[in-house]
Amino acid sequence: MSDQKQASAQTLNCAGRLIDLSVPHVMGVLNVTPDSFSDGGQYNACLDDALRRAEIMVGEGASFIDVGGESTRPGAAAVSEAEELARVVPVVEALVREFDVVVSVDSSKPGVMIESVGAGAGLLNDVRALQEPGALSAAARLAVPVCVMHMQGQPSTMQKAPQYRSVLEEVLAFLHSRIQACETAGISRSRIIVDPGFGFGKSPEHNLTLLSCLDEFQQLGLPILAGLSRKSLLGQITGRPVAERLIASVAAATLAVYRGARIIRAHDIAATMDAVKVAHATIRETLYE
Repeated sequence: MSDQKQASAQTLNCAGRLIDLSVPHVMGVLNVTPDSFSDGGQYNACLDDALRRAEIMVGEGASFIDVGGESTRPGAAAVSEAEELARVVPVVEALVREFDVVVSVDSSKPGVMIESVGAGAGLLNDVRALQEPGALSAAARLAVPVCVMHMQGQPSTMQKAPQYRSVLEEVLAFLHSRIQACETAGISRSRIIVDPGFGFGKSPEHNLTLLSCLDEFQQLGLPILAGLSRKSLLGQITGRPVAERLIASVAAATLAVYRGARIIRAHDIAATMDAVKVAHATIRETLYE
């Protein structure tokens, strides 16, 4: 079986919820922060607001709800573990109680990972690829899938003139090294997802190269997550502010699925679901010709 078919046939076991990755899925973004680039401040003040937003996303077809308690936008300041726990854990508990959906937690802190999985989270989404002290061993013990992402630098500085000899080769090499680190720590390949990290320490040209070559990541033999929704790349291409990037986000999601992504992280679920379905139907027609 080819690497592409292995990745597409994989089933993720997310704390007992099984996700069939023979079809692509959409992950809804739920930032419970005051300062995230797109929806910061909308859902952090009131648990009911966060739950209402999650209900809409689940109703529109999201398979995952990704809860973030610390902004990773360019220039974002770090928050303490205690503050992140206070933001994230009550939301995770409520989501698990109210909805039949995989709750993902967007965090790099081992303590947040541990408490979130204890509250019912079924996936860990780490922009630092489990490189923080204790994160790798914590993820191995928690026995839920992990998404490891490439980021050059840290959120506070990552967009200050990022440089690569070859962005594709370097991002692939980094993800390969993190996969090896995960396996060495006891995390099986069946639990690993990879994310090239669009917008995290990359110029517009770097991001476009990664998107146009996204199918190259299938050589890793693992599911690919792509997060392009509303990002600055799309604003730079279209000239539109964050709130007006829906069509560009949908176009990027379509391209990502066509080039192999199995999970699309998005803010606008209904429109993204339609795009994902059309892209997947086209791929199936191509495979069966």
